[in-house]
Parts: sequence; structure tokens; C-alpha cells
Amino acid sequence: MRNIKNRITNFSSIIDYAEYGNAHRMQPTLLLHGCSVIAQLRKLGQLRTSETYLSALRSFMLFREWRDLSLNRLTSEMMLEYEAWLQTRGVSMNTVSFYMRILRALYNRAIESGIAKQHYPFKHVYTGVGKTLKRAVSINDIRRIKRLDLSARPALDFARDMFLFSFYTRGMSFVDMAYLKKTDLHEGVIHYRRRKTGQMLHIRWERCMQHIVDKYPDNGTCYLLPIICAEGNDRRQYQNAMRLVNCRLKRVAVLAGIHVRLTMYVSRHSWASIARSMHIPISVISEGMGHDSEATTQIYLASLDPAIIDRANGHILRLL
Repeated sequence: MRNIKNRITNFSSIIDYAEYGNAHRMQPTLLLHGCSVIAQLRKLGQLRTSETYLSALRSFMLFREWRDLSLNRLTSEMMLEYEAWLQTRGVSMNTVSFYMRILRALYNRAIESGIAKQHYPFKHVYTGVGKTLKRAVSINDIRRIKRLDLSARPALDFARDMFLFSFYTRGMSFVDMAYLKKTDLHEGVIHYRRRKTGQMLHIRWERCMQHIVDKYPDNGTCYLLPIICAEGNDRRQYQNAMRLVNCRLKRVAVLAGIHVRLTMYVSRHSWASIARSMHIPISVISEGMGHDSEATTQIYLASLDPAIIDRANGHILRLL
């Protein structure tokens, strides 16, 4: 298989390379093993996971200048060099950790399959999750977004509607919105399964949600929202739509006077943070968002105002 360096962005070529290597019983190198795992994930329908594996594999191969290597040649020194290489390119520590954890997962799969021996190459690199800049806006910001008159700007109006629909539906992710079917809404409740976790969620249908749906004519598909508008290339359609919506939300933020980089993800963070500010228990927020654990929900929650913490501390000290 020639020119794999230039063709690795193509999933069909990755699958071809994996099948070629297996058929010719090639030595299980990092690249071949990675392509095999990615191909398997694709066959299992885990498309998003396969994309994250591809991203990490490409990053590491770029560091290696596309020189492949045996899995047993991965050392802690090499991974430290890779970590330093990422940092010199301005990559955040959370992204460093993201790549390391995926590569570690690939490595552990190889060990479980008996094609590599454990040498603990990741023992000295960063694989934690640090606090990131919170991506939530206040309820007043949500009101300003909702009250904007965008009737003369249909593209911005659509982006705003998708943002609000996500917020109305407890921070529904854009991919779940895109694949939401008309048949998922019945008896006044949306029933859908999260594509990321497989968890089944049920959301009461509200008038504000219906108002958004009523704004857009039926495009003849099985989907409730006008994100996937034609048969074929569903995934590409929703990815392109999400890119455009996120781009246009920046302009919406400017018009609303909001100094936050507005994206669809902000609606999800905002719902969680606003719910928490209303003293809704984290367990309820976690269940509402379809999280696997409360620890995941904590990542979404905005940091508390220091004044609130000071008041709480004052209450405690007065008990002494």
C-alpha cells in the first residue's frame, strides 16, 4: 500500500490498509494496529470514536514524520518527546491528555491481543483532565439571544433556533438533534437514544420547541429538524450544518452583546450551569443530560462565584 501518508484521512483506505496487512500477515506495527482498530470501530458503527482514534494516530505519526514502528518500541522516553513536541506547537494540556489516552487505549488493545508486551510507555506523560475555561452563559444571555430580531437574517435565525432548541431540550447535542425523527415525538414526549452513550432519554415537549419546528417547512425526510435535508451522506450533512451553525453563532453572540465564543456546545454547558444555580441537585442534572456519572456533569458546571463561597465559609465559621 503506497502513499498511506497521504491517504490516511480516507477511512476506506484505512480499512484497505488494515485488510492488506492482515492478509499478508505483516508485522503488527503501530500504524497497522491503529488502522485495524479504526476499521473495527467503523464496522461496529462507532463512527465518532473511530474519528478520535484517527486524530490521535495521525498526530503521533506526524510527530514520527510518518516513520512507522513496532509496538514494542514505544517507550516512555519517546512518549515524553511526543508530549514536548505537542507543547511546542501550542497544544493545550487537555488535548495532550486526549491524544495520550487514546494512544494508550490502542496500546492496551495490542497487549490484550498478545501482539505487544507491556512496557508502560505512558507512565510519565500527562493523562489527566484539567479544568478548562467554562463555556456557559447566563439565563439573561439566553434571553438576549432569544429576543434578537433576526427576521432579515435567515441564516443567523436558523443558527439561533438550533442553539435555543438544544437549550430547551436539556442541552441535546447537535448530532442527536440532527437524527431526531418525527416518530420520536409522540404523546407530548420526545423519546430518543443518545448516540454518544446509547442512553435513552425522554423529554416533555414544550410550546417553545414546537414554535421552532413550525418555523421550518417539512423537507420530506423522516427527521424532525431541517438539518439532514436529503437522502444519502447523512453524516456529512450534519457535520457541515454544525460547522455553519457554530460559525454563525459567533455573529449572533456579537449582536446579542455576549462576550463568549458561542457554539452549540455552550447551550449544553449553559443548561447544566443554570440548573445548578437554581439549586437543582447534580444527580438530577446528570440524569437530565444523559451523563454516565455525576463526575462528567461536574465538568459542565460553571465555577461558583467566589462571593458565594465566601458567604458559605462565613456561615460555617459562625458556627464555631
